[in-house]
Amino acid sequence: MAGGGIGPTKGGKEYPGKLTARVLLTCMVAATGGLIFGYDLGVSGGVTSMDSFLKKFFPEVYIKESTIKPSDDQYCKFDSQKLTLFTSSLYLAARVVSLCINCAQYLWMLVVGRILLGFGIGCANQSVPIYVSEVAPYKYRGALNMMFQLSITIGILAAGVINYFFAEIKGGWGWRLSLGGAAVPAIMIMIGALVLPETPNSLVERGKNEEAKSQLLKIRGVANVDEEFDDLVAASDASKLVKHPWETLLTKKYRPQLVFALAIPAFQQLTGMNVITFYAPVLFKTMGFGSSASLMSTVITNAVNAVATLVSIFTVDKVGRRTLFIEGGAQMFLTQVIIGIAIAVKFGVSGNPGELSKGFVDGLLACICVYVAGFAWSWGPLGWLVPSEIFPLEVRSAAQSINVATNMIFTFVIAQVFTTMLCHLKFGLFFFFAFWVLIMNILIYKYLPETKGVPIEDMHTIWQKHPFWKKYVLQDKGIAMGKEGHDDV
Repeated sequence: MAGGGIGPTKGGKEYPGKLTARVLLTCMVAATGGLIFGYDLGVSGGVTSMDSFLKKFFPEVYIKESTIKPSDDQYCKFDSQKLTLFTSSLYLAARVVSLCINCAQYLWMLVVGRILLGFGIGCANQSVPIYVSEVAPYKYRGALNMMFQLSITIGILAAGVINYFFAEIKGGWGWRLSLGGAAVPAIMIMIGALVLPETPNSLVERGKNEEAKSQLLKIRGVANVDEEFDDLVAASDASKLVKHPWETLLTKKYRPQLVFALAIPAFQQLTGMNVITFYAPVLFKTMGFGSSASLMSTVITNAVNAVATLVSIFTVDKVGRRTLFIEGGAQMFLTQVIIGIAIAVKFGVSGNPGELSKGFVDGLLACICVYVAGFAWSWGPLGWLVPSEIFPLEVRSAAQSINVATNMIFTFVIAQVFTTMLCHLKFGLFFFFAFWVLIMNILIYKYLPETKGVPIEDMHTIWQKHPFWKKYVLQDKGIAMGKEGHDDV
């Protein structure tokens, strides 16, 4: 089968528009919604490696971890479903309660607090990518949308730095400050939400056409937006014919987009990146790093994550989504295989590494950094960008809900079973994730068309021209933009 690498539609529409300061500031404010997600991704792994935290809530894990000998099996010393539930519970609900978590006295208080905190994260992950995609000029949509991922990485980095310093607080209460710190990005999100303007798409949907056109003129910074505005109105009119967007989403003409709304977030988690994000300190301690060294190593990988995301921001609208997906996937696959082989040679099946040399530890950290960089400029930001831009208006909100729900479900599962997988699969865990990275790269190469430079309201054309998906998509432009047909599910 031919690859799916068609470029932007030739002869497609090119709406006028500049990268105005108004748009840039608006997208930056909206993207702060990723800070709380990133912070909570990064903070849990740090506090679960703090002895004072383990003593209070997971004494059995603390006893196992503190009494294990270098000659014992290192793979299983953190294997605890209760411990992973603390991390994974956030994604069952995925702000208001962030201040309450740092006052927790019992495990159930931690879990309930993180479940409630997940509601705020779920709302942010649902709304921010769509909001930015609708506000941004299509030529800069990729870079501006990736500010959301950049905010996530900044939140992760901030959590790592805070964990490192708070772990040194005497009295063993630094973990409370780490968890309570989630209140800061929560407050930022609430303030930002009060000042953000409505998108033209949203205004048109509510019948405020004059206000929508005025807003479109402001954010595009040009004197004439008639063509884009007319297409927005046409898309809105078509969307109103769709009475049941969830049912419509299952029809054949949306089959291509639906596949990727499910596959991309699932594969994003099957890269294994969130294992690094959640449990980096735990993973580094398993590999022989000391407590302080494991937290510092986490800060290093988090910094690489944030810097590498900038690479994606500056290149995504030039080299395209497919190129970054495939290159990043290849980079992650190779480094995971190398890491798996290195751990297999040193730790073996027994989990007894003996004495670890500085060269081995430094090399392992370097490989993890290369892996993190590959994710940070590919599957990390693109996992949010592509699903938010490929759906037409009439099913966009429903589709983004599926995207976020799939992401949260797989995040929960990976977070919950990681320590058990590490205990049983041992070094094979890295080969497990490498396998899925290979599969997802094949999927992208064969089936994902390039969306770079395609106006969001003209996105249906890329599926009509794709060698595989065109048989699912109705060729009539009017129908493809939203008029309900009677094709089979």
